[in-house]
Amino acid sequence: MTDTSTAPRKGTGLAFAYVTTLFFAWGFATSLIDPLIAAVRKVFDLTTTEALLTASAWFIAYAVVSIPAAAILGRLGYSRSIIAALVVMVLGCLIIPLATLVDVYEIVLLGLFVIASGVTLLQVAANPLVAVLGSPKGSHARLNFSQFFNSLGTTLGPLLGSSVLLTGGVFAAGAVVTAATRDESLRSIDFAFLALGGFFALVAFFIFTARKKINAAAASAQSDAVSSPLKAFSSRWAVFGALAIFIYVGSEVTIGGLLTNFLASPTILNIPEVDAGRLVSFYWGGAMVGRLIGAALLTRVPAGVLLTVNTVIAAILCLVVTQTTGSTAAYAAIGVGFFNSIMFPTIFTLTLERSTAPVSATSGLLCTAIVGGAVLPLIGGMLVDDAAEIFNPAFFVPLAGYALLAVFAVGAARKKPEARDAATVATLH
Repeated sequence: MTDTSTAPRKGTGLAFAYVTTLFFAWGFATSLIDPLIAAVRKVFDLTTTEALLTASAWFIAYAVVSIPAAAILGRLGYSRSIIAALVVMVLGCLIIPLATLVDVYEIVLLGLFVIASGVTLLQVAANPLVAVLGSPKGSHARLNFSQFFNSLGTTLGPLLGSSVLLTGGVFAAGAVVTAATRDESLRSIDFAFLALGGFFALVAFFIFTARKKINAAAASAQSDAVSSPLKAFSSRWAVFGALAIFIYVGSEVTIGGLLTNFLASPTILNIPEVDAGRLVSFYWGGAMVGRLIGAALLTRVPAGVLLTVNTVIAAILCLVVTQTTGSTAAYAAIGVGFFNSIMFPTIFTLTLERSTAPVSATSGLLCTAIVGGAVLPLIGGMLVDDAAEIFNPAFFVPLAGYALLAVFAVGAARKKPEARDAATVATLH
């Protein structure tokens, strides 16, 4: 008799490969925000706080769209929901050139919100889909493999994005901001998002061609009834975990969003923005490498203990940044990325294991809490503006965040998990 817990479902290999490209796509798009912040700050002559509204426009979509996205997934199914998400993302990319044509920053923010709305639906559909495209026993391995490609996307995004968004125009050596240089930089923004839209359209085409395989492969999956995230408020651990996700994403995005201008500033590395933007890829690349190492360590070290170590070290590195300048501060800021690596998935799964609320409700609340990426960066931007464009004080925001996350980690290490079915938990993180 065949063991159905280990036997792969027929036709899942190609479907899994297609779906894994989605993780790369939304990782690349999300990290493209980092060089974009530096670009719009100079092109539109914005304060740091105003420029960081690009991150807010992106991450606020998680609070607005997560619950409707679950309803859309239930109505359309996996493949049609993914295609719909990619179409929305293409439309968002087309809004950006319109915004630069009429020279209105607020329309840029609208375009980013639309793209992020598609990304939110994409994540709601793709995460559980990866878990069911194969044997239940291998769901954790498949999710980690797909998350690796997400990290690859976040690493390449700043590297390629900086080369397009932060070269020529107002960023050329010795350039001054004139109508001509602004127009050249605005066309660079157009090119970046039109190319991104073309990539999304290509992925949508491949998903369309594989839709029958995806639907067939997922047809045998047993899906839990989706519960409202409001039910998660009945569990203190669900609320505690949501707060931790809010703080973690906010801290990570605060650093990533400010890092280009921070590294380029006179008191740190004093280098051109394009070079600083490329260095941001090491911040996200550190998370990619750390995720691989962390996955191995988690087979031997309790998750709560490893999370405690990572959050404490990240807090110490942020403290170093607030007290130093030059290469010491630069290396410390970039180094935080390595210790960020395991935080999101570990907080997520630790919470799911300890929450007494329905798994889908807890997962929904945790996804909604990603909105922290829209809030904490603005606080960091205000600190920069108050300090006359000195970026070091902004790192007090993630410093406080990682300190609070250490409290969560210690609490999770001491609290025994609730009885959960492992495959069900894996399906939803």
